[in-house]
Amino acid sequence: MQDFVTIVEVVYQKLNHQFNMRQILEEMLVHDRGSFLGGTETIDSKEIAILCARVADEKKAEDILIFDVRRLTFVTDFFVICSGFNKRQLQSIANDIQLKLHSHGIPWTGIEGFTEALWILIDFGDVIVHLFDKELRRFYDLELLWGDAPKLPWKPSF
Repeated sequence: MQDFVTIVEVVYQKLNHQFNMRQILEEMLVHDRGSFLGGTETIDSKEIAILCARVADEKKAEDILIFDVRRLTFVTDFFVICSGFNKRQLQSIANDIQLKLHSHGIPWTGIEGFTEALWILIDFGDVIVHLFDKELRRFYDLELLWGDAPKLPWKPSF
């Protein structure tokens, strides 16, 4: 990182007399109220969780909940939990969530259960998505397990 800063300083000094380098650098590093840093979009874990819920909703997932577990565990910030009708729908939801987040530069760190599609878990670090078959969701009842966590509203208010 220090080498990068040194290079930027040298370029700034050499080109500043020809161009307004300060303005160019500011536009590169801070754009659109700080949502872009260094040219890549950044969103916080709350926004990631909401984005996951909305993608699941677009794919007709049911009973979508977001739990804010930041005060209950150090493992992650949010759980997104939802149900699907069948294997194909659950896999489709998982694929679309991964593609949407990838388009925002957010890679998943792990995925489990995709082939069986009874309980698909997608780990995005600060957000963990649980996609359940309806029966398995009732059996494991994560809502009861994490019931002390506040629920995050995710549907747009009109």
